[in-house]
Amino acid sequence: MKENNLLLEKYCVQLAAVDRRLPLTVSTYRREIAFFLDYINENGIALAKADVQDLTSYFGYRKKTGNIGSRTTAKAISCLRSFFYYVMKEGIRVDNPAVLLETPKKKLYVPQSFDREIVDALLAKINCEGPLGLRDRALFELIYSSGLRISEAVGVNVRDIDFNEKLIKIKGKGGKERFVIFGREAEVWLKEYLEKSRPVLADGGGRGPALFVNRYGKRISRKGIWKNYRNYAAEAGTSSRVHALRHSFATGLLKGGADLRTVQVLLGHSDLATTQIYTHVNTDLLAENHKKYFPDLKKHDLKSRRLSKPHLEDK
Repeated sequence: MKENNLLLEKYCVQLAAVDRRLPLTVSTYRREIAFFLDYINENGIALAKADVQDLTSYFGYRKKTGNIGSRTTAKAISCLRSFFYYVMKEGIRVDNPAVLLETPKKKLYVPQSFDREIVDALLAKINCEGPLGLRDRALFELIYSSGLRISEAVGVNVRDIDFNEKLIKIKGKGGKERFVIFGREAEVWLKEYLEKSRPVLADGGGRGPALFVNRYGKRISRKGIWKNYRNYAAEAGTSSRVHALRHSFATGLLKGGADLRTVQVLLGHSDLATTQIYTHVNTDLLAENHKKYFPDLKKHDLKSRRLSKPHLEDK
């Protein structure tokens, strides 16, 4: 219904202008709420009359058709709760049915990560003879070298790079800025890209500030990065996602002896608890160190010892 669509747009304006939510957050809310509005429109359910049973049926439909997991379900419930509060504020209804939904418990998510050899083999699948291939090699080397989120890599501008200090200024979640370090390998490919590839691509659509641009000279999109990485990963024989490069960066630091606090700062996590998830992927190293430094109990088998009877004078 047209009224619902207009209401959604007004709500998104409030998120951006009043609540000061980031564009990516607004986009997520718009998408999730649009899914729900499409569902009730198709099933003849009025927004003012939708109850908790309708919402439960909606999520059942999402699970059947979209393989929606617990994390996405929790996010969608949060979006609907916020939207229905806005609907109440607009005087369309007096209650919020979404507050009656139980938020699913988040399952322990163990991120997929690779050793440097596997990452090298994957990146070697990129054909760097053309400007787009050279761009992708520099992009993915940087993501791996600095542990960037995809949105962070998209947002980097040319002026944010300091080759002398090997630092890049990053705008992370919540608009928080931080400086990240990049390594020698990423430096080589970045310089190659800036010298040979970006000038060619930028001429296709103007000379904007973006570091990584598409074939039209515009800032590359997250979807474009996902799609390109998926193709390279398939050629390398893995079904991994591009976020695995960030995870590999984090686990590589821990294996090298870095403390969690250091990894937290480099990844831009606001809470150390978020960083602790990477300790779950390092069990092989823990087992190796346990075996190396902890005494082998077989050498001290207590069952093989004979306990002598105490002498009477010892009593």
